[in-house]
Amino acid sequence: MSEPIPGIHHVSALTANAGRNLWFYTRGLGMRIVKRSVNQDDPGCYHLFYADRKGSPGTDLTFFEIPGLAADQPGCGSISGIGLRVADESSFAFWRERFDRHGIAAAEPRSLGPWRVLPFMDGEGQRLMLVADRGRGVRGGEPWDKGGVPPEHGIRGLGPVWLTVAHLDHTARVLTQVLGFRPVGGYPSDVPGQRDVEVFSAGEGGAGAEIHVAERHDLPRARLGRGGVHHVALRVADDEAERRWLGRLEAAHLRTSGIIDRYYFRSIYFRDPNGILFELATDGPGFAVDEPEDHLGEGLALPPFLEPRRAEIEAHLHPLEMAAP
Repeated sequence: MSEPIPGIHHVSALTANAGRNLWFYTRGLGMRIVKRSVNQDDPGCYHLFYADRKGSPGTDLTFFEIPGLAADQPGCGSISGIGLRVADESSFAFWRERFDRHGIAAAEPRSLGPWRVLPFMDGEGQRLMLVADRGRGVRGGEPWDKGGVPPEHGIRGLGPVWLTVAHLDHTARVLTQVLGFRPVGGYPSDVPGQRDVEVFSAGEGGAGAEIHVAERHDLPRARLGRGGVHHVALRVADDEAERRWLGRLEAAHLRTSGIIDRYYFRSIYFRDPNGILFELATDGPGFAVDEPEDHLGEGLALPPFLEPRRAEIEAHLHPLEMAAP
């Protein structure tokens, strides 16, 4: 067995408007932008990274900008919800007042399995939940203290990720038999007649190490668009462990991308039988490899292989200007 996966590394989603996205996640949620870069596979588009104070693994929510992208169509074969950890449920009152003040759509707090959550959406319909972490399991990050949110209420990292699939057992086999997650229970679906949502946990457990999988037979296939999630990445310690994980994925007959150098981490991409796109990403080198920690995210950062094209890339990118919704 390869080294256990400690938890979630990052989640990458889609936006059609980088300026409004920047406002929402920095001014609205108080997260730190730790990297302004481009989609390495399509450098004409922005790739924005929001995280804790240091850009720690497990705290990173990223967005690819695709201007003009149609809205996400929810359904099966999708990453259907993103958890964001806060200290405990006492922070919900602060966040509900803040959401009301900024016109952010939010629902009433509720229980999902072991967690109390506060569901809300960004301006493009991205489905998010604040999760009352209570310090259990895998350690969270350090909230950014310069985003207008008091640190005691700040976002500490990624919480559970929710998947919606047509065949729960297919995803469960990949999570347990290949990736080493363990089933830790479940809770009833919101939709009568549907199977319970099953919870799978990695490493030390806790909100930052859970994947919740809902099987739905009443939904069509999802169509990814703005407000949708592209992939979920899981943590791998280092390059040596990444190579061992590649061998394990190949032995399980999963088609992979091979190891791709993303400069800030090394990545392997693969899909499960339900079409969910997973990534295994190394904890390092990290976002401070090309910018001082005190100045993360202040300028356009390019990986070395794109640096010779900086003038061309900058000429084709529109100015990144924060815009309130």
